[in-house]
Amino acid sequence: MGALWHGFADMAGVERDGAFVVARGEGAYVWDEAGNRYLDATAGLWFTNVGHGRREIADAVAAQLSNLAHYSNFGDITAPVTRDLAQRLSELAPVPGSKIMFTSGGSDSVDTAAKLARRYWQELGRPGKTLLVGRRLAYHGMHVAGTALAGIAVNHDGYGELMPDARTVEWNDAGALRALIDEVGADRIAAFFCEPIIGAGGVYLPPEGYLAEVRRLCRDNDILFVADEVVTGFGRIGGSWFASSRFGLEPDLMTTAKGLTSGYLPMGAVFVAPRVAEPFFAGGVWFRHGYTYGGHAGAAAAAMANLDIVERENLLDASKNLESMLHEHLSPLSAHPRVAEVRSGLGAVAAIQLTDPTAGPAMVKALRAQGVSGRAAGQGALQISPSFVITEDQVAELAAALARALG
Repeated sequence: MGALWHGFADMAGVERDGAFVVARGEGAYVWDEAGNRYLDATAGLWFTNVGHGRREIADAVAAQLSNLAHYSNFGDITAPVTRDLAQRLSELAPVPGSKIMFTSGGSDSVDTAAKLARRYWQELGRPGKTLLVGRRLAYHGMHVAGTALAGIAVNHDGYGELMPDARTVEWNDAGALRALIDEVGADRIAAFFCEPIIGAGGVYLPPEGYLAEVRRLCRDNDILFVADEVVTGFGRIGGSWFASSRFGLEPDLMTTAKGLTSGYLPMGAVFVAPRVAEPFFAGGVWFRHGYTYGGHAGAAAAAMANLDIVERENLLDASKNLESMLHEHLSPLSAHPRVAEVRSGLGAVAAIQLTDPTAGPAMVKALRAQGVSGRAAGQGALQISPSFVITEDQVAELAAALARALG
């Protein structure tokens, strides 16, 4: 009996069958404890954008930890690397002049945005705007606000009411948001949370024109638009740093994590547009919120080195090429009788939707037998989100392994 309690796991099954122990990684591959090699189809958990084993990042972290591991970012305190990273991110932001609040990960980022959205309207003298709106199938992390906002029922069933004033609307119909605004009134709604591509809910791509329309609805009704780019940010969208940049969304708040450090250390960041930051920077108003490890100096060093690699190796272009490669190599799998559809063609992501929604976990194990480490997402979908350094030959290898695992 092991002591480790895994996240999102059937622990009885793990105790019975044992854990899949990943011992090392290099590029687009990982190895288990026995030395078996696997193509990493998911870049860890969406995050290893620059690939595994990048010594440059490890060296940058070691140098920073040897000098100053961390101190704090409360009050007037910061470290030089954290200050410099914030400035660098602000210059990459979809909305010029954005302020950056650091967190320890995506769930922190979402809860930060949820609190800040409500507090912003309070400062503007509109305390009735407290309703936070998410979408069906959406995933916004596992803190209380993110769980309440998400549209995956099994993730919040069994806890009772987690957060008052949280609603969900249909994921692919801007009219559903319009109907909610008509029902409750725009003067009740603080913010709308939107993943540009729904990630953990099953990799669902936005319908044509959807993002522009919901953004317009928020702007016209004075509702904060929160782009949840924990998955799509830092290049995963393909060709741009952020989906918000690619689609001109100009978010009021943008939540990020994962690709910020490529997972080499935990870190997230909330991008706050000048409009939302202004009441708190004008003087006399505190946003009494923050995390002990927000802006951790070692994590900031990892992020700086990671961004250097993305820029130097033109990995945004590589991600755009990966968008078309995944579509070309995986689309033929839609003809397989065990596949309901293949969702691909936008961003360096794809999903193989199985006809049997309960078959995901078994297919993950079948993939391992074919030399691929994968993951099930949503209801019976196989998540595909490899690192940007994967080659076309390796994408072909992935497609062939998927075909063999499907049988």
